[in-house]
Amino acid sequence: MQKYLRELKPDKFDDLIAMNALYRPGPMSYIPEYIDRKHGKKQVEYDLADMEEHLKETYGITVYQEQVMLLSQKLAGFSKGDADILRKAMGKKQKAVLDKMKTQFVEGATAKNHPAEKLEKIWTDWEAFAQYAFNKSHSTCYAFVAYQTAYLKAHYPSEYMAVLNHSGSIEKITFFMEECKRMGIKVLGPDINESQNGFAVNKKGEIRFGFSGLKGVGEKAIEDVIIERDKHGYFKNIFDLVKRVNQRTVNKKSLESLVYAGAFDCFTDLHRAQYFYQAPGDVVGLEKIIKFGSVYQMNSASTTNTLFGDMAMPEIVPPKLLPCEPWQLIEQLDNEKEVTGMYMSGHPLDNYTFEMKHYNITSLAEFNEYVAAVSTLANPFMQFRLAGLVINVQHRLTKTGKNFGILTIEDYSGKADFYLWSEDYVKYTNYLEKGLIVLLEGGFKQRYNSDQFEFKLNKLHLLETIKSTLTKQVVIDVQPQFITHDFVNFIDKNIKENP
Repeated sequence: MQKYLRELKPDKFDDLIAMNALYRPGPMSYIPEYIDRKHGKKQVEYDLADMEEHLKETYGITVYQEQVMLLSQKLAGFSKGDADILRKAMGKKQKAVLDKMKTQFVEGATAKNHPAEKLEKIWTDWEAFAQYAFNKSHSTCYAFVAYQTAYLKAHYPSEYMAVLNHSGSIEKITFFMEECKRMGIKVLGPDINESQNGFAVNKKGEIRFGFSGLKGVGEKAIEDVIIERDKHGYFKNIFDLVKRVNQRTVNKKSLESLVYAGAFDCFTDLHRAQYFYQAPGDVVGLEKIIKFGSVYQMNSASTTNTLFGDMAMPEIVPPKLLPCEPWQLIEQLDNEKEVTGMYMSGHPLDNYTFEMKHYNITSLAEFNEYVAAVSTLANPFMQFRLAGLVINVQHRLTKTGKNFGILTIEDYSGKADFYLWSEDYVKYTNYLEKGLIVLLEGGFKQRYNSDQFEFKLNKLHLLETIKSTLTKQVVIDVQPQFITHDFVNFIDKNIKENP
C-alpha cells in the first residue's frame, strides 16, 4: 500500500483538520457558519480584535482546544499552567472548575480593557464548544489518515478493499463485502488455485476471497497449501491435491470447509454434493479421497526409503466418486455462509428481485434506522412491508407460562428480530421455520402506559405468494410507435393463456 501512497502529495489539510474537529456534538452547530465564512457568503468577524491572531485560520470560529489555551493567555493573562487546567476541565467537562475559571477569565480580561459583554459571549461560546472539544494535534492525525484512505479508496478501490478485508472477524469481512458490492467491485469466492492467505486482487481488478476468511481451515493448512502450490504449480484435481498436501494439517475438517466454500469448484469434474454423497453400502466421497491420498503418500514414502529407492512406485488408481444430484441453491448457500459468514454464489432473495422492487418493500437496514429513531419521530406509526430469509427462530415461554416466538429475518442489507405474542404466535407458527422466505406487514404502536413503541405484526405470509395476493392491476405503458401487430398478438395470446 505504501507504493500507492507515494503518489499522494496533499497540499493543505486545514479545512479537513477543522471539519474533523467540528464534526462532533457542540462544535457541530458551527459547521454551517464555518462553511459560509470560508466561501465568502458571510463576513469573518472576531468578537475582539485581539482574537484574530489565533482564529484567522478558522475564520473567526473557535475550533480547537489549543485556540482556547492561547486566547485565555492573550486575553486574560492566564499562565500556561492555568491554560492547561482550562483545557483539561473542558475535556473532562468539569463544571465546577470551569465556573471558577470563568471568574478568573473575566477579571483578567477586564483588567486588559476588554468589554464585559463580549467576554460573556466568548465564554458562553467556549462552554458550548467545550462539550466535545478536540485538540488540533489529534485532529491533524485523523484528518491525514482520512485523506490517505479516501485517496486510496478513490484511485485504488480493489487494493484498498482487499487490505481492509484482512480483518480476521467474519462480521467485519461481511461488512466490507457489502461495501465492495456497493462500490461495484466483484468479489470472487475462494479458489484453491488462486486464493492467498488474505484477500487479494487479481489482474482483472477483482478481489479473490482469502483462505484466512474461512472457518475451519487452520493457519498451518493454509500455509502448507500455498507453499506446495507455489513450489509445484496448480493442483490439477482433488486427487492431485490430496497426493501433494500434508494431511496432518490439511485434514478432513479443512477439506470439508474448502468444499462448502466452493474452493474446489475449479475442479469441474465434480460438484460439491459428490464430496458428501454416500450410496447405500458405500463410503462418503470425501473419505474415499482422503484414503486415496493417505495410501499414495505411504506408498511413496516406503518406496523412497527402500534400498531400491529408484524403483517406480506402483500406480494407485484414484477412486470413482458416484454421481448424485447437485445441492439445491438454498443448501449450497447455507453451507457457504456457515464457513465464510456470507452467501458467496448468490442470495436466497435473488429469485425474488421483482417482488422486492415492485411491492413497496422496505429494506431491513432502513427499517432498523427507523426503529432506532421511532420515539423521536413526528409520525411514529408508519406501516411497513418487510421481506427476508428466516435465519433463526426461537420458541419461548413468558413468566406467566404463555408461548411466544422470536423470528429473525435477513435481507441483502441486514437482519431484524420480530416478536410474535399470543394469537400471532398460534396463527403464524407454521412460518416459524428456518429457510423460509417471508413477507411481514405491520406498523408501530405505543405500548400501554408507556412512551415506548413496539412493532405490531398485521400479516405474515410467504414472499412467493404476493404476486397473486397483492397485485391489483398490471399497467402496460407503451409508446405508440412500438404497438405493432406482433405486439398486440403477443399480449392477446399471453392474457388468454395466463388469465
